[in-house]
Formats: sequence, structure tokens, C-alpha cells
Amino acid sequence: MSELVCIAFKDSSTADRVLNELRAMESNYILDLEDAVIVIRDMDGKVHLKQCVDVFGGATQHGVALGMLWGGLIGLLFFNPLAGLLGSLAGGASGGAVSVGASEFGLLSDYGIPDQFIKDLGSTIQRGTSAIFLLIRNVDQERLLASFSRYEGTILKTSLSKEQEDKLRATLTDQHKQKSAKA
Repeated sequence: MSELVCIAFKDSSTADRVLNELRAMESNYILDLEDAVIVIRDMDGKVHLKQCVDVFGGATQHGVALGMLWGGLIGLLFFNPLAGLLGSLAGGASGGAVSVGASEFGLLSDYGIPDQFIKDLGSTIQRGTSAIFLLIRNVDQERLLASFSRYEGTILKTSLSKEQEDKLRATLTDQHKQKSAKA
């Protein structure tokens, strides 16, 4: 089951830094992101969304690969594998592109965190700040908390258990307390 975590930061660039760190953690198999969206509220109050997980980006390449496979096989049946291969390449690429186009026009349902939820919650953050919305499938909680300890943030919303949310909140506020004590 995926967990939703939404954290606001005091400037417009921290969410990007957090996401870069999370991507590195994902490549090291520390966590598995199902969806990630960065929200930036500019000084005019306008909310900007940056979708960070490309759900449909591989559709064209997938279509090409399947087209090559099926085209080669069909071409072999008719003793002209090159013609079958070329025709299926074009068909597979266009089929993949159509699925991407369908998602652009809302023909496929929204995947991951609903955009309207993100916009609504994103409009509550202060001007000139950012937030990150994460849908996490699997995570090594201790290593994730250790990485978050560098950042001061405010939890907007989570689907975590009370205990997990309290640990995250303590991690995000302990950093702030340590900075205040040094000053």
C-alpha cells in the first residue's frame, strides 16, 4: 500500500533538492516512488505544479519494442521480415504515442496523486515557498528520516500512522531547533 506524504518548505528551491535526494535514494533501492509532484507558489500567489514521475514516458518505446517483435514474427510468416518489421515499428510507435496523447487530453484517468488535491493543498502554502507531494510504495524509513533531517519542513498531510507521522514531524522540527540553538 502506498503512503502519501506532503511537506512544505520555507523557500522555493528546497522541494527540488529533496526530490533530487529522493531520486538518488530510489536508484539505491531505499525507496520506491509511485508519484512525486513539486508545488511552487510564486510571489503573486499562483500555484505551479511540476510532475516529477513520468508515468507514460516509456509508452512509445514500449510500442516500438512490441512492434519490432510482432512485425518480425508476422513478416516471417509472409517471407518478408523486413517489411513486417518496418510496418510494425511505425504502428508500435504511433500506438505508443496515441496512448501518451490520450493521457494528455484526459482520456486516461489521473495516475497517482490527484492534481486538484495538489492544487488545493498547494494554495495553502505561503507565497515564495514550495512543497513536495510524495506517493511512496516502499521505503527504508530510518534512512529516509535521516535524509529529511537536513531540511526544515512542515507536514501538510500524510496517510502515515500516527507514530510514523510523529517521527517525521520530530525529524523535520529537530533540525529547526538545532539551528535555533546554535544562533
